[in-house]
Amino acid sequence: MPAAGIPLRRLAVRSLRSSDRSVHLVLDPARLAMSVPQAAAILARQRPAAIFTTGGYVAIPIILAARSLRIPVVMWDGNVIPGRSVRATARLVAAVAVSSAQTCATLALPEGRCFETGTPIRELEGIDPLAARERFGVPAGGRLLLVFGGSQAVRRFNTAVADALGRLVERFHVVHVTGDAGYAAALAGRELLPAAVRDRYRPYPFLRAEMTQALVAADLIVGRAGSSTLAEATALGRPLVVVPYPHAAGHQRANALPLVEAGAARLIEDEAFNADSLLAAAAILDDPAAHNAMAAASRALGRPAAAAAVADLVLAAAEHRAFPAAAAIVRRARGELPG
Repeated sequence: MPAAGIPLRRLAVRSLRSSDRSVHLVLDPARLAMSVPQAAAILARQRPAAIFTTGGYVAIPIILAARSLRIPVVMWDGNVIPGRSVRATARLVAAVAVSSAQTCATLALPEGRCFETGTPIRELEGIDPLAARERFGVPAGGRLLLVFGGSQAVRRFNTAVADALGRLVERFHVVHVTGDAGYAAALAGRELLPAAVRDRYRPYPFLRAEMTQALVAADLIVGRAGSSTLAEATALGRPLVVVPYPHAAGHQRANALPLVEAGAARLIEDEAFNADSLLAAAAILDDPAAHNAMAAASRALGRPAAAAAVADLVLAAAEHRAFPAAAAIVRRARGELPG
C-alpha cells in the first residue's frame, strides 16, 4: 500500500493465524486491548465521515473505537456463513452489506440494517468478447474451458488437468492458471501434446490484468468457491464447476450451494476432483441446452453493480442520511438502477 501512495497505519493487533498453543495465546488478547485506544487516537485525529470495513478479527478495534466516537461504520462480508468476528460486531455497526440474503438471516439484525449487495468485483464492462477469445486463440465455434485453483491447494487442480489434458484438448481450448510451482510441469505437458492441438492448451503461472479477458472469453469456469470468483462468473453469466476449498470452516462450500441449488453451478468435492471428474464436468460444453440453462441461472444471480450498491450505503452513512430500502439496494446491485 505505501508503494502505491496509500497511507498505512498499523495497529498492534494481528491476524489470528496461529492455532497451536504458543505465546500468542497470551499476547493476542493484549494486542487487541492495546489496539482499541490506538485506533481511537487515529480516528480522533482524522475524523472520517464514515468507515468501511470487511470485518474480521483485525477490524474489531476499529469498530469499537468508531462506536465510541460516533463514527458510522459500514461492514461488508462475502461469506454465506459469517465468521465469529462478524457475528460479534454486526450489531455495533450502522449497516452490514452481504453477498447472500442467507447471511442477513443468520445475523438477525433489525430491519434496515442488513443489505444484500453481492460481492464488489473488478470492472468487467467494455471488454470485447471476440477480442478476448482471439487473445487466447479460440476460433469461431471453439469452446474455452478456464481452470484456476486460486492460491490454496492448487496442486489438485494441476494434477487433474495434467492427467486429462490429452482428452480435453481433443474437444476444447483450455486456459489453465497453474501458480508458480506448477507452471514448468504444465509447459512440459504442453510440449508432449500433438502439434495439431498444442495451441489449444495455454498455461499461465498467474493472470493479473488478463484475468478479466479470460473470464469474458470462457464458456465454462472451473475453480474454487471464493466469493469473488462466484461473483465475477455470475456477473458475466458464466456456468461454473466449483471445487470448494475443504478447510476454512467450510465457507466455500456454503458460498457455492446457492449457485448449485439455482442450477448455475455443479459442485465437486475436493477429494473427488480428478481427471475423470474434470472430464465429466467439461462435458457440459457438449450439451448446448444444459450449458444455456446454467448460463441463464448464473446471469440471474449476478450482481455486476455490487460495488455501487456498497458505495451507496457508505455515502448514506457518511452524510447521515437514511439508508436506501433493501429492495432498492438489490436492484442497484443488479444494475437495474442508475447511479
